[in-house]
Amino acid sequence: MATRKGYSKTENVVDGTTASHLSSIIKSARDIMRKDKGLNGDLDRLPQLTWIMFLKFLDDVEKVRETETVLSGRSYAPIIEYPYRWHDWAADPAGITGNELLAFITNDEVILPNRKRGQGLLPYLRSLQVTNGRNGKHVLATVFRGVTNRMLNGYLLRDVINKINEINFTSSDQIHILSHLYESLIKELRDAAGDSGEFYTPRPVVEFMTQMIDPKICETVLDPAAGTGGFLVESYIHLKPQCKTTQDYKSLQEATLFGIEAKSLPYLLCQMNLLLHDVEHPNIDPLNALRFRLGEIGDKDRVDVILTNPPFGAEEEPGILANFPEDKRTNETALLFLQLIMRKLRKAKHGKRGGRCAIVVPNGTLFGDRVALIIRKELLQDFNVHTIVRLPKGVFAPYTDIQTNLLFFERSGPTSEIWYYELPLPQGRKQYTKTNPLSFDEFKPVIEWWNHRKKTRHAWRVSLEQIVDNGYNLDIRNPDAIKEFEHLPPEQLIDDLLDKQSKIMASLKDIRESLRA
Repeated sequence: MATRKGYSKTENVVDGTTASHLSSIIKSARDIMRKDKGLNGDLDRLPQLTWIMFLKFLDDVEKVRETETVLSGRSYAPIIEYPYRWHDWAADPAGITGNELLAFITNDEVILPNRKRGQGLLPYLRSLQVTNGRNGKHVLATVFRGVTNRMLNGYLLRDVINKINEINFTSSDQIHILSHLYESLIKELRDAAGDSGEFYTPRPVVEFMTQMIDPKICETVLDPAAGTGGFLVESYIHLKPQCKTTQDYKSLQEATLFGIEAKSLPYLLCQMNLLLHDVEHPNIDPLNALRFRLGEIGDKDRVDVILTNPPFGAEEEPGILANFPEDKRTNETALLFLQLIMRKLRKAKHGKRGGRCAIVVPNGTLFGDRVALIIRKELLQDFNVHTIVRLPKGVFAPYTDIQTNLLFFERSGPTSEIWYYELPLPQGRKQYTKTNPLSFDEFKPVIEWWNHRKKTRHAWRVSLEQIVDNGYNLDIRNPDAIKEFEHLPPEQLIDDLLDKQSKIMASLKDIRESLRA
């Protein structure tokens, strides 16, 4: 096999790698990738970098486990076998490169280092078989089912591999530093993905929702639209200090955090994100969260906490819609996820509180007719919708100006009243931008208000009677703010008129669906 000229054999970088060095490694790898004609923008580069890092991470972890197992007198069966482990083909900086490296990674059949014919690396990883339930092989096969090598230059690919080889994934200091670097990479990918119609939850929103829903140790936490794992990572960070015993920690690692993500790229990023944040056994379902018949979801399938930002505006195939009652079938994905969540929350019984949820919903969920109205009625009758935080326009800027809300509810009996809190734009700001986004500090007034609620210019309370009189429309403005309407500046008046126009358009869309039905 061809070897890389001009390199000498070196050891991995020592544990004392600084944050600046790790940042430099990642930057250098990305700079190399920019030279490759097969990669177009961060939507190509960052996934490529992620799966390479994933394999290095796995090999470092496996080497530690192998050493521990052998020292205990037992034999070790690696998840990845020779010659596909990182140290078999990637660790030597002067190892396989060029077209042979591309062939080894990509081709269905290649000449392996032992001179025998066999599968290429990616086909091998996708074909890993599981004999006894889920295990590491199952996760790997699922992770790599949608992974492809997009780099066209095998020499540049070798340079990237050599850079990643400098990271020591067995150093807790490096993992801590790298997890923060990786978060910034995911944010960049989210920014890039916005151009493709996918809008990920800003980190301050994730932090606020998690803090307010307050998961407890030994509770189960689910995100049925996990994306890159932001809510699960934040839940882990929130729960870890609560661990007082080894059993607590074992429960947190193995039986607390659950996610569902059907798209292969976010699934890969979610796995890597959780692993880098010290979640040793990510429980991520790689299939469509809506694939189950709603009526077949029972107590064993329910959870204590749901934190999520489901997709909205998308459409599901007829086979998925058939899982829902006829009068609740809709092309609005957000409403399908809301029904799933209502079904998945644990019932209150035997002195244990019911399940609770914090969810991002578009404005249309609050006031839409037909299916949206039926779901809202059921939600208010069977769940305590205690808080709606109204986010200002532009939180998802610059990708969409859809106005969104944070809906907090609990399976603890019907709603009697709802508190609203309208998060204002900072003084002097007209909108959020990509370079000047929402910050967590802007939630501090809401956090201070949360446990000591009273009416303010930003907070108001609405009784169930008022909601019923309003036709179950939850899009209710602060009555005190309405009095000030005539004194609003012209720009605000225009914004309000545009908001009303969007509601009219949403209603017309509902009417059109009704006529088609």
